[in-house]
Amino acid sequence: MAANYNNSAWFYDRLSRLVYSKALVNAQLYLLDFIEPGSNVLIAGGGTGWILDEITKLHPTGLHITYVEIAAGMMALSQKRNTGQNEVVYINDAIENVSLTPNFDVVITPFLFDNFTEQTLTTVFNHIHSLLIPGGLWLNADFQLTGKWWQGFLLKSMFLFFKVICDIEASKLPAIETHFTQNGYNAIAEKTFFNEFIMAKVYRGK
Repeated sequence: MAANYNNSAWFYDRLSRLVYSKALVNAQLYLLDFIEPGSNVLIAGGGTGWILDEITKLHPTGLHITYVEIAAGMMALSQKRNTGQNEVVYINDAIENVSLTPNFDVVITPFLFDNFTEQTLTTVFNHIHSLLIPGGLWLNADFQLTGKWWQGFLLKSMFLFFKVICDIEASKLPAIETHFTQNGYNAIAEKTFFNEFIMAKVYRGK
């Protein structure tokens, strides 16, 4: 069952900034610098869509963007964003349910995978993987545990909160990195935020 952030659409960005300051935003901004002009871009789980405003600042024209978001409330906010002269297709559904032509140069998954159990992650990851062209870029931002006690506490609190509010299925962080390794991706750039709790990583497919 896919998580649905409809109930949190109106406060999600403010809450994330209250807890993490601008760390979640900065992690994604770091990734956007790797999008090349003219790219065919897939955004899976774009949230409130502020990322579209930021992409447009870097590329006011020339991009083909497919924007997939399951929460109708989030999608409504996303469709009000500035996309410049870029071509944007909005799809209000879970990414694993969407049939798309496998021709994307860039895939962006911003804090998507922490919503899933290991079983669901495998399904979602494999589906997205099938949509990226050989040698394409996968830009991923998510949480990671590096052994600091407060990370586990904060992560458990976050899972509990969103399980109640948004019915997410996960209760622990799945083995995200393992899926990239098993599918032959090479990490070509990375940066951590919020005292290493947040990782932004650029992968190149084989």
